[in-house]
Amino acid sequence: MSWIYLTIAGFFEIAWAVGLKYTEGWSKYWPSAFTIISMIAGFYFLSLALKELSIGTAYAVWTGIGTIGVAIYGILFFEESADIFRILCILLIITGIVGLRILSSTQS
Repeated sequence: MSWIYLTIAGFFEIAWAVGLKYTEGWSKYWPSAFTIISMIAGFYFLSLALKELSIGTAYAVWTGIGTIGVAIYGILFFEESADIFRILCILLIITGIVGLRILSSTQS
């Protein structure tokens, strides 16, 4: 269950990071409210995951999911670069997350 909580926390990490862009310096009420709620939810689910997972693994995966999600969102909606090197770097992060998942199951 901890990995499910961690995945949910990662999606809230994406939500608040993207939401932060839309707050326009916290001057927009609804995007700001969405961002704050997403932050709280993300930390809550991360804290649930930390009951069973090590802090190093959980934090690395949480931020990795956020990084990947925000990078893909930026490519799709903000016309950010999608060159091969950026895609390869995203794939490296995915590889790291999968590696941490595999290693954590062998150490349990």
